[in-house]
This record gives sequence, structure tokens and C-alpha cells, in this order.
Amino acid sequence: MVSESAPSPFTTLGIVGTGAMGRGIAQLAAQAGLNVMLFDVRKGAVEEAQHFITGLWLRSADKQRISQAQVQQYSERLTEASELTALATCDIVVEAIVEKLEAKQGLFSDLEVIVSQDAVLATNTSSLSVTAIAAACQHPERVIGFHFFNPVPLMKIVEVIPGLRTADTVTQRVNALGTAMGHFTAQATDTPGFLVNHAGRAFGTEALRVLSESVADPATIDRIMVDQGGFRMGPFTLLDLTGLDVSHAVMESVYHQYYEEPRFRPSPITRQRLSAGLLGRKTSEGFYRYIDGQQQMPDELTIVAASPCPVWISQDDPDSAAQLAELASTAGWPLERAEHPSAEALCLLTPLGEDTTSCALRQGLNAEQCVAIDMLAGLDKRRSLMASPITRPDLINAAASLLNADGTPVSTLHDSNGFVLQRVVACIVNVGADIAQQGVAAPATIDRAVELGLGYPFGPLRMGDHYGASRILTILNNLLAATGDPRYRPSPWLRRRAALDMPLTDETTGLHK
Repeated sequence: MVSESAPSPFTTLGIVGTGAMGRGIAQLAAQAGLNVMLFDVRKGAVEEAQHFITGLWLRSADKQRISQAQVQQYSERLTEASELTALATCDIVVEAIVEKLEAKQGLFSDLEVIVSQDAVLATNTSSLSVTAIAAACQHPERVIGFHFFNPVPLMKIVEVIPGLRTADTVTQRVNALGTAMGHFTAQATDTPGFLVNHAGRAFGTEALRVLSESVADPATIDRIMVDQGGFRMGPFTLLDLTGLDVSHAVMESVYHQYYEEPRFRPSPITRQRLSAGLLGRKTSEGFYRYIDGQQQMPDELTIVAASPCPVWISQDDPDSAAQLAELASTAGWPLERAEHPSAEALCLLTPLGEDTTSCALRQGLNAEQCVAIDMLAGLDKRRSLMASPITRPDLINAAASLLNADGTPVSTLHDSNGFVLQRVVACIVNVGADIAQQGVAAPATIDRAVELGLGYPFGPLRMGDHYGASRILTILNNLLAATGDPRYRPSPWLRRRAALDMPLTDETTGLHK
């Protein structure tokens, strides 16, 4: 049984499986002062791992990041366990073997009779239930999830996942170990996808939904998410980088583990492309083609300059209207300020979650004159416009010319509820809000974990506060009303905080312990 005494630090860490994950964990543990014992069933694997890790330290010493004395000190902490039984002296063993439940259960069952009763068994699983792995153990209270991300030394986050029967002292000790290894420890409940992979479901799946509706092509969607949204890379560049053999499997796994939760619904597009072998960079073709490893991004369409015409701007959103009016005035385009536009005017709309068609008809406007502008992120680095199916082509070109007058790139979309950015951002925020609602992790943990693990410009709750919870709620409500798809139903966390004008990052529940 695990001792209930005050938590003590670990001194000797065993690793089973010396692939990329096992090597990274070993490197960090040795640097944190632990003795590390490496075991792998493949002959020569441990020696290869030691050579690889030592090589990293030697290169760091060459760059004067660490000293030669530290290289020797760290290297001496790495030893080989020739047999599994040699891990008997470890006070924690981390498995990084094949991602199969039966294999992990079998390994932990074997380890239970080898290590001491106080030793902790940690799994680096990214997709399996920690509780299910522990269920095969005589002492499930000693089993915990300790999930790192690849590459381990660079991804400064580790998820700490207690199973339903994990002892509190085990959780405390493993949290302390993650911190000692230099990583942010994100404690989360044992739910499908844990925290980071759960929070990342909306980025790709909603972009695929946008693509399936022929709103825009992959390059346009990626450019919008990078330039307007501030993401490091677009969803289709990310899918190509990860590989559809990995990404589609994760999409289906999380979807089914949540019993077909509509928010996580995968797309037939990835299944078809997976069947065709269009996996991404690893096959030199995915959503993009790759020549000598270089992504072949199509050129943007050239915008033909148009002569200024009268511009009428909807006052639905006064702040957005003011920004557009300033843009038009600076570009020298005449503004119409009457309550209703003239028959010659270009009518600019600023909908949230609506398409151009619905927005125009709701305001009693002639849809032939209307072009909608996505103002969620303002007008700084890229501008997105969309027109109704009957908008005059000359007015579409006029709108693009106006938006491009100062050289800012412009993306033109087919009519869509929520453009591109609004849809993807609203879904990211909504999934993050529901993670908070479910109590998977604390709000601050959710945001920091997503920023570190996924590289988003903001965590999902901070993202919602950045754009405005009420605006996000409006986008989702309009999407839900237009499509009837429950994937867009707002989380109670979002709905209540938007109604009360509370930050989404506020974890107040009204209950006092």
C-alpha cells in the first residue's frame, strides 16, 4: 500500500520504453537530479538512448549552455536496467511503451511484484484511461498519468492525471516531480483526451467543417487563422505536419470516447484523404503539396483596384461601423450617413454568426448591394469579406478594393454563418468553457496548458475574454439557430458568465467549501 505520510521527493526514476518520449523524460529527470534507470525489451535500445541523450548534453556544452562537469554528472545518472526486475529500487517507474491498454496493464501487473509498496507507477499514455490501466493492478492507488508532449525537453508542460482511485499523496508527489523537471504541471481529471488534446478538438474539426461547406479553400482558411487569429500555423498546415494517420485517429477516438459528442464530430474529408494516402508532409502531399519538404502555398488572388463608390455602413455594431468608416474616409471613399442606403451604395455589414444573406434581410436591405466584413479581430493584419449569392460582382470587387486600399491582404469567402475566424474561435472558446464546466481542470490551468501544449495565442477562456464572451455567445447562438447542429450549443459556463458580464477565467461557482 502507498504510504499516507507527508509527500517526499523521488530519488530514482525508472523508464520502460526508450523511444522519443522515454529519452526525453530520462533527459529531464537526470537534469533534475534523479538517478534514472532505463529498460527496453529491444536489445541495444538503452545504449542508443544513452548515446543520444549524452550527445544532446555535449552539444549544449559546446554552446556553453551547460558545463562539461554537468555533462559528466548528468550522464552518470543514466544507467541501464538489463532486466525488468532491476527496476526494484525505483521509487517511481514511468512507462512509455506502445499505446495499447493490454500492454500497459500487463507491464504494471509485472512491475507491482517487483517495486516496493510505496513506489509509484506512472503512465505516459496520451489517449487511454488511467483508471482503466490501473484497474488491472492490485494497488490502483499507486497508478497515475504523467503525460509529456513531444519533444519532451521543448514542450514545457506535463499533464498529471490521477485515476479515480489514485492516492492524493501520489498526485502531490508527481506534481512536485513535474515542477522539479522544469515543466508546468497541468493537473486534470481522467477524461478522454485529458486536457490539452480535449481542448484542441475544435481547431481542426471546425476548420474542416468550413472546408466541407465550400466557404474557403485550405490556404485561405490557414491565412485567416494565422493573420487574423494570431495562431502560429493554420489548421490544415497543422494537420499536414501531424499527419492524418495520427490526427484522424485521435479525432475518431475522442469522438467515440465521448459517446458521439457533436462538438467533437470528425469530418469525412480526413477519412477520404487518409484512405487515399494523402497524409501530409510525410507523404509529400496532404492538404498541400511538398517539394523537398517545402510547403507549396498557392498565391493569393490579385485584387483589381476599383473606383471609389458611395459606402453605407450598418450600425448594428457601432464600434465596428466606426472602424470601417475611418477606413473608408482615409481611403477617400464617400460615406452615406442616411438611415437607408441609396441604390448605388456598397452596403457593408458586420454580422456575428450570421451569413450575409440573413443579415441583409434582417435589416431590410437589398442583398444585391451587401458585403459582410468580419470585425471580430478588427482590421489590422488581414480582412475577410463575404457576399450573398446575389451580391453584384462589381460591389464585391469594390469592397475588396476598399479593404485592400492600404495594402492589407484581403480574403474573400462564400456566404457563411460566422465567416472563418468567428466560427473556429467560438468553437475553441466553447470547448474550453465546457472543460471548465466539467471540472476537468481549473480555468488558469486550462489556459496555460493550451498555450504551452498547443501554442494558441491565448488559452480558450482568455481567448473568450479577449474577444468578448457576449460576442462569442452571439456567434454560437446564431450558428445554432441557422444550422440546428448541437455542436454549436453554448456551454453553461459561457452562457452564464456572458449573461452576468463575468470573465470566463473566473472560477467562482457560488458554492463555498
